[in-house]
Amino acid sequence: MANHKSAEKRIRRNTRRAVINGTRTGRVRTFIKKVMLALDAGDANAAQSALQAAQPEIQRSVAKGIMHKNTAARKVSRLSASIKRLKSDAA
Repeated sequence: MANHKSAEKRIRRNTRRAVINGTRTGRVRTFIKKVMLALDAGDANAAQSALQAAQPEIQRSVAKGIMHKNTAARKVSRLSASIKRLKSDAA
């Protein structure tokens, strides 16, 4: 248990931030899942448009401190590579 006022305030703040961060993390996961579902369905155009919608959300999570910038870059890179691979297989 906290012994100082500042520590008590920090605990209250951390619980509020955890809810907000969890919401943001879930939002990013949802956007990434939409891209993955389109890839699994074999629809390259839908996957491309889903990725274009997901990229700003991923970058926003970096700006808000939810995700590290290299993690975000890796996720976007792998998703776009998957889309590129799907397009080349279809052609």
